[in-house]
Amino acid sequence: MAKAKGKRYRDTREVVEETPGPFALAQAVEAVKTSATAGFDESIDLDLRLGVDPRHSDQMVRGSVTLPHGTGRDVTVLVLTGEGRQEEAEEAGADYAGLEEYIEQIEEEGWFDFDVAIATPDVMGQVGRLGRHLGPRGLMPNPKSGTVTDDLAETIDEVKSGKIEFRVDKAGNLHTTIGKASFSEEELQENARAFLREVIRLRPASAKGLYLRSATLSATMGPPVPVDRSAAVAEAR
Repeated sequence: MAKAKGKRYRDTREVVEETPGPFALAQAVEAVKTSATAGFDESIDLDLRLGVDPRHSDQMVRGSVTLPHGTGRDVTVLVLTGEGRQEEAEEAGADYAGLEEYIEQIEEEGWFDFDVAIATPDVMGQVGRLGRHLGPRGLMPNPKSGTVTDDLAETIDEVKSGKIEFRVDKAGNLHTTIGKASFSEEELQENARAFLREVIRLRPASAKGLYLRSATLSATMGPPVPVDRSAAVAEAR
């Protein structure tokens, strides 16, 4: 049995539904900020449904993008590298830097107290065995997303400044946080445009028909706000 929604959720949904959607991006951002009435700074999420079949490798949509205004939250970074570069990683802003001790913690203790894992290429032979632990959580370092790199300082700075990774799930959906309710409407719009622009740029050549099928904004505790599909595509240009 589905859990009944609380009164605050129902009230904010009524506010959102006063004007029938879907909405242009600016209207959707305004509506979702109106719905964010919890007693904390709610995250604002953007969910996309894509016309791809990720079971086919040539239709996998995966990448990264730096949001102009960041995500509004502190990002905890683990750098997996040899002893010779651990101090460099820490000086560049890594929260944790090491190799064997963290591999052991992840494998034996299920330690995942970090948001992003970065590795240098020379240790990937050892880091590779973490694939079954980090892969399902979207935390495995990967050269395609820029998290396997020799340029630790720049990569750590990008991640701390708002670089996010995304990967379509098996149902063809993408989910990401584009900011906080405390962000201005302009900041949320600019972050949404950056994300949409990169997703559309990554459209697989083999994807047929509609690529961006739907887009929805929501606050952590608020109802979904549909974004007009055509408007979302136009915003990304």
